[in-house]
Amino acid sequence: MKVFATMALVVVAVAALSGCSKDDESARIEKMLTTIQTAAEEKNTKAILEHLSKTYRDPQGLDYEGVRGLLAGYFFRYPKISVYLNALAISVEEDSAQARFQAVLTSAEKTGSIRDAIPDSLGVWNFDVSLRKETGTWKILSARWEEADLLTPPE
Repeated sequence: MKVFATMALVVVAVAALSGCSKDDESARIEKMLTTIQTAAEEKNTKAILEHLSKTYRDPQGLDYEGVRGLLAGYFFRYPKISVYLNALAISVEEDSAQARFQAVLTSAEKTGSIRDAIPDSLGVWNFDVSLRKETGTWKILSARWEEADLLTPPE
């Protein structure tokens, strides 16, 4: 009976620790996305690209260098960019993860309220991002985005 109780305790402890690990990994991914958000507002292409895998490829046909060009175009076209992230959902499975969120990109001054941003908005986009752990660090492997239907909340 003692052996069974000890085994049960070990199983519960391992399950609890693995749950914490996923939560920790989700928090790391959320922090990475927040870092990218700040880098976009600062127009820091290098800081954004640090979080992309060199093997990045997305359904829109962009690779790592294509993203660099896309960012350069946006940063040149819009003198001020503010980014708001909404409805963030992260799922982690070992060394891969998915992040889904809605991003509001605006050329207005950042005020802290999404309502103030909408009139000068560059767009509202739903993102579905695939991530992979590379040498212990989460990297974006691919991203799919589409313009959001403002009448329908993100899933």
